[in-house]
Amino acid sequence: MRHAANTKNPPDATTMRVAMRHSSLGRVLVAQTAHGISAILLGDDPAVLRLDLQNRFPSATLQESDAALDLLATQVVQMIESPARELDAPLDMHGTGFQRDVWCALRDIPAGSTATYTDIANRIGRPKSARAVAQACAANPLAVVVPCHRVLRRDGQLSGYRWGVERKRELLAREATPP
Repeated sequence: MRHAANTKNPPDATTMRVAMRHSSLGRVLVAQTAHGISAILLGDDPAVLRLDLQNRFPSATLQESDAALDLLATQVVQMIESPARELDAPLDMHGTGFQRDVWCALRDIPAGSTATYTDIANRIGRPKSARAVAQACAANPLAVVVPCHRVLRRDGQLSGYRWGVERKRELLAREATPP
């Protein structure tokens, strides 16, 4: 997957097109700027997902989807249903430099594999920052594409997941089962 604009913070004002889809893990919201996908959010309530998006990008003007985003949202759902799939679309990632470092390291974890928060901290050259890595995972706005579901506690157990531990468990199970 390509990375587009990697800005530190959300832009002061931007337009985001938004599509909502159903998946076996609940609702999926996909938001895209002119630079790429900025958010893939999972949940059960469309209104809560839109509020989460608006809170993340308070200056953004949200517009309904168009045909191109509809196609992309369908591809995102296909990836959720089969998480070993790749999504070839630019990302417009907004976060601190540390968060973006963590998110890029997460994208290097192959489907069917896992890492610990400590592993990720070591990969980005910040070995004492496992707790901060966990916080960056919690701030990840790009579910599945930035696979924070592949990160486990040091003891190998599942820990929190922004979109629910049951979704995390299901995504890991899907990746462990060959297509």
